[in-house]
Amino acid sequence: MTGVKFPELDQLERIIDQLGARAQVDVVTQIQYYDIEFPIYCISVGTTELDAPVLGFFGGVHGLEKIGSEVILSYLQTVAQLLDWDREFLNRLERMRLVFVPIVNPVGVYLGTRSNGNGVDLMRNSPAEGSGKRRLYSGHRISARLPWYRGNKVAMELEAQALCSVVERHLFNSHLSIALDLHSGFGVRDRLWFPYASKKTPFTFIAETLSLKERYDRCYPHHIYTIEPTCKEYVINGDLWDYLFDEFVEQFGSDRLFLPFTLEMGSWIWLRKNPMHLFLKHGLFHPILPHRQQRILRRHFMLFDFLQRSLLYSEQWTKLDQQQRQLNINKALRLWYE
Repeated sequence: MTGVKFPELDQLERIIDQLGARAQVDVVTQIQYYDIEFPIYCISVGTTELDAPVLGFFGGVHGLEKIGSEVILSYLQTVAQLLDWDREFLNRLERMRLVFVPIVNPVGVYLGTRSNGNGVDLMRNSPAEGSGKRRLYSGHRISARLPWYRGNKVAMELEAQALCSVVERHLFNSHLSIALDLHSGFGVRDRLWFPYASKKTPFTFIAETLSLKERYDRCYPHHIYTIEPTCKEYVINGDLWDYLFDEFVEQFGSDRLFLPFTLEMGSWIWLRKNPMHLFLKHGLFHPILPHRQQRILRRHFMLFDFLQRSLLYSEQWTKLDQQQRQLNINKALRLWYE
């Protein structure tokens, strides 16, 4: 990477050096772009017990939405500092694991493009097929010159395969895991989306998801998130998390619990305050002004902490009896699917 200006990757490698032996670091794969090789790093902190609860952070799937990578890097820097002195945090990590893939699409983040170096939208790249009306933004295989190109049917892109391999290795092996994939650009609200994006069908763990939502609502009644299935806003083809979730259910049924969330940061509010930012390269998906960027880099830490504690103390929202499960399903159907 000598001579290549890539601030996000440079920051990540500095944090890796700072973590030292306190973290497990893997290069999941290398992405070739002309004469440059970009690594995709996976960093894990905490217990190495496979069955321990896991919280996974993923960013930069869409390179133009680099704020997702920057939020994860900001939090990873905080984690590196907490490891120096916070005994409660160290005790927490003896019972769970945090997994980070801050830059899933390094070529996209480097170039400032939504797609990877092959022109493929990674979040349209899986074999999962959407139901209902097909629109261009739903994902297509017409041409890589058009946005939302899915790629070919033969194999997923290396970046998508890397994300899947990390999820299968770290999250599928756990009895309880949550994935958080950070994006930006949709609306003026921050949204927490869960499956499905490909169909308007309640997914397997809808009862547990509602329990987790209600716990968050009670703990933080003034929180900033709209929590809903992705399909409430749009239906797409090739969603990686739909694909991974269906693979998980096929392998494990309901014996284990895996909740993939997408944190969609509402970037339109940044544009509403400064419409001229629309004409800047990152203006539609990224807070341009320094004070807004700093606010976003710390905005979601409370959510990250809540998810960790909910994984460690999960009985009330995961161990539902038959009556409570059915009650939650009925409430979820009224809330999200009517």
